[in-house]
Amino acid sequence: MKIKFDSTLAYQKTAIDAVVQLFDGQPLADSGFAVTLSSTEIMGVQQTELGLGNQLVLGDGHLLSNVHQVQEANNIPKVSELQGRHFSIEMETGTGKTYVYLRSIFELNKVYGFTKFIIVVPSVPIREGVLASIDLMKEHFTSIYNKPFSRIVYDSKALGQVRQFATSNAIQIMVINVQSFQKDVKDDEEISKLTPEQLKKLNVINRETDQLSGRKPIEFIQATRPIVIVDEPQNMEADASRKAIDRLSPLCTLRYSATHKNPYNLLYKLDPIQAYDLRLVKRIEVASVRAEANLNAAFIELVEVDNKKALRARIKLNVANGANASPKAVWVKKGSDLAVVSKGRQEYQDGYIVQNISFNPGSEYIEFTNGNVVELGNAAGGLDEDIMKAQVYETVEQHLVKERAVRGKGIKVLSLFFIDRVANYRIYNDDGTTSLGKIGLWFEEAFLELSQKPLYKGLIKDPLEKLHNGYFSQDKKGGYKDTSGSTKDDDDTYHLIMSAKERLLSLDEPLRFIFSHSALREGWDNPNVFQICTLNESKSSDRKRQEIGRGLRLPVNQKGERVHDETVNRLTVIANESYEEFARSLQSEYEDDYGIKFGVVPFEAFAKVIVTTPEGKEIPLGQDKSKDLWSHLRSAGYLDDQGRILDKFDPKNPAFKLDVPVDLEVLRPKIVDEMQRFVFKNRVVNSKDRETISFRKSVTLDPAFEELWSRISQRTRYRVKFETEDLIQSAVARLKEHLAKHGKITALKIEIDKVELDHTQAGIGTDTILDQKTKFADSPKVLPDILAYLQNETELTRHTLVEILVRSGRLDEFKVNPQAFISLTTDEINKALHDLMLRGIQYEKIADHFWEMRQLEEDAEKGLVRYLTNLYEVKNHDKTPYDYVEYQSEVERQFAHDLDNNERVKLFVKLPSWFKVDTPIGPYNPDWAIVLEGDERLYLVRETKSTLDEEKRRKEENAKIACGRVHFKTIGVDFDDTVSLKHVLDKLVVQAEQML
Repeated sequence: MKIKFDSTLAYQKTAIDAVVQLFDGQPLADSGFAVTLSSTEIMGVQQTELGLGNQLVLGDGHLLSNVHQVQEANNIPKVSELQGRHFSIEMETGTGKTYVYLRSIFELNKVYGFTKFIIVVPSVPIREGVLASIDLMKEHFTSIYNKPFSRIVYDSKALGQVRQFATSNAIQIMVINVQSFQKDVKDDEEISKLTPEQLKKLNVINRETDQLSGRKPIEFIQATRPIVIVDEPQNMEADASRKAIDRLSPLCTLRYSATHKNPYNLLYKLDPIQAYDLRLVKRIEVASVRAEANLNAAFIELVEVDNKKALRARIKLNVANGANASPKAVWVKKGSDLAVVSKGRQEYQDGYIVQNISFNPGSEYIEFTNGNVVELGNAAGGLDEDIMKAQVYETVEQHLVKERAVRGKGIKVLSLFFIDRVANYRIYNDDGTTSLGKIGLWFEEAFLELSQKPLYKGLIKDPLEKLHNGYFSQDKKGGYKDTSGSTKDDDDTYHLIMSAKERLLSLDEPLRFIFSHSALREGWDNPNVFQICTLNESKSSDRKRQEIGRGLRLPVNQKGERVHDETVNRLTVIANESYEEFARSLQSEYEDDYGIKFGVVPFEAFAKVIVTTPEGKEIPLGQDKSKDLWSHLRSAGYLDDQGRILDKFDPKNPAFKLDVPVDLEVLRPKIVDEMQRFVFKNRVVNSKDRETISFRKSVTLDPAFEELWSRISQRTRYRVKFETEDLIQSAVARLKEHLAKHGKITALKIEIDKVELDHTQAGIGTDTILDQKTKFADSPKVLPDILAYLQNETELTRHTLVEILVRSGRLDEFKVNPQAFISLTTDEINKALHDLMLRGIQYEKIADHFWEMRQLEEDAEKGLVRYLTNLYEVKNHDKTPYDYVEYQSEVERQFAHDLDNNERVKLFVKLPSWFKVDTPIGPYNPDWAIVLEGDERLYLVRETKSTLDEEKRRKEENAKIACGRVHFKTIGVDFDDTVSLKHVLDKLVVQAEQML
């Protein structure tokens, strides 16, 4: 089984385009069909005595202009000045960051001819992940670009690869750990003063070597002027790392991370909230495992130590309260007697006097006179083992629930356990045999018990011993051991984890439950991890984002295709803390890492909410009215003076109705949705807040429902038809419209800065600017074959392209700036082609192919489990097949409520996720099927949106709705988009009057 990669994802394409557009104005790559006037230069490449390198002709002023254009297009605040030649792309974990920067390599080569790229990584697991991704994606990129490329890992023992990297004219990708060249970074002048003995201690990359004709490896790299891609740059912000990267002499650095510390020249941003709202990652749910206070033992938890105000420690222990007791946090110091502090509890009578408190960072602890020691964050006398055992049981049960839910869908379910001691899972005996540790035994006990329950019996048929295994680092004797995650022994383990990714996804591989050392956490990243359980002796202190990051990616099926079923795409974290504590910690991390403030509604929050004027025109509410609405909500008790959302805002309560001004009552659902965006707890759910949805077969047996289903269930196929002349006219019109708006394309600008060099003890500075000039470059001497390039990008015939170019009247601009002209023409032709495809789409019925109604019942039999947080409970049970309706927005919830309570609505159903219409831009899942009673019975399909203004919706949404409209027209079903049931009914009245 091989993972398939989707090359059409809009958000990834936008991130890639942001980088490509950064170099707008750079001469185009040689297409192989260049028209030579009087030169042999190769675009984007320069040759030196050490090899072939990248070449950039754009100055900082041009780059800054490009940065501003990209930032404006991507709604990012513009930088006031260029922050060096470092450019940042921010993408949430699990959204394809590695795919984006690898594909950007091929795009930069295709457009500008750049060939030398270095990927700098901060650690071994990230390096292994990158290498695995390159290998997995090789076939995918070859199918798109048909370009040979080489990837090497920098190895000080294989320096011949460095020469190959420098001299090859093909795409070269070098992956290197920053540690390989950072620890002895010095200026060349300093290195020249070192003694032979000192030189031998340098990184190999900085030493002269006979293998490279007496040259240093770094000199070959510097000569290539590589584009350096920095993966997780926040882990390489130390001076040594930054100097090391600068010594590579990069053309520029492209920095990719989910959590930048310094987002220099930010070009693109996809934060975790956007990724969640766009359904690009799994939804997070928390199954919390907690124990009541253990009042039968000497319970002590070390909460914190303090050597600033006083030499003291804060502990939690059982404190008497009459005949009862409860845990309480108190401060103690050396000599404190817990028998006294606990108000006479007998369990602390035996030597629980504080003897020592350690304040050493990383090894804080408290020691008592009886020899007991409790480390910071740990507890003694609690129910730690009972909690961990319960976590294992809960993980196995959640796994089996998921197995049952995806049965028949070709999705492999994986559960991942992180443990802090190998021996807790598997014991390696002196005689070479192995046996299970306590966690391994708990797992097998839990699985044997749960797999015999009627609900789960027969789900997994493989032998128990093949269902679970561990990934740990080995010692020299082949035994497994505890490691830090950064040792040499860990390298092979990371490679094993990464190389096993695709094998683990196959249903033919029985392994489903994986145990790994918590120190190796960074190496795990498998899309079909649905359950994550961290088994620590104390409450997990790891960062929550790191924990959930191992399973956020959308899963794949046995065909290697991503699964976009929201009922499946849920990651369950089995935590040894409450749901509230987990969510609070995760929220705090998001706020620290991204600067996001949850629960605080700004004045302008409602400015873009669409309102319909009396004339029927849709316009945004605007900032002034948004502020008035904000003030109203504060006065009504939904917000405090700082805009924090208060408990009165409770849309999950069936009786809740938001108090809004009378003139904005029609906008109530949209206002609720907008406020919901600022509520963090909507993004992490409690696994206990779930409901099994019941199916009512009696509804589907109703003749009206059977008639509805027979009308809407016909399946179709599509084809696209349009006239070539229409395409030519559309493309020409676009090119002329662009000319009217933006003027003619100009020649490349050459910027000339005259600066004064200042010599100070801090070094040589260039702060004083004496003069600045700008001139236009001469027309290029080499013109690329524009027809070959456009044909490759659009797949149109040369005759069609010639017609477009000639009729546009802009061909003279090609000679002035070929790259800019070709980029513009390609873009406008493809836009015209896209519009015509949608306008020219035709559907035809597929004989004997229907969506089967029995699948509704089969889904229910498998167990439809949904979250109460977004379920509407149906009141009129004879109207719809299920007792709950799942909704994704307040607009949908209100629509479900109105369908349920309106007497004209006889029947309705929220169409399931598998009910999809094929379109050129991906499958489309319509929202509602409805039966209306009146003078005649009407059968409708409706799509609910917050606005009918297509300019306010995503292009992909509009395109799919347009295709859906043609599909349903083909099968004779009334289809439309709407904002409310009232809008549906009013429009039907107008249509009826028009027919009279």
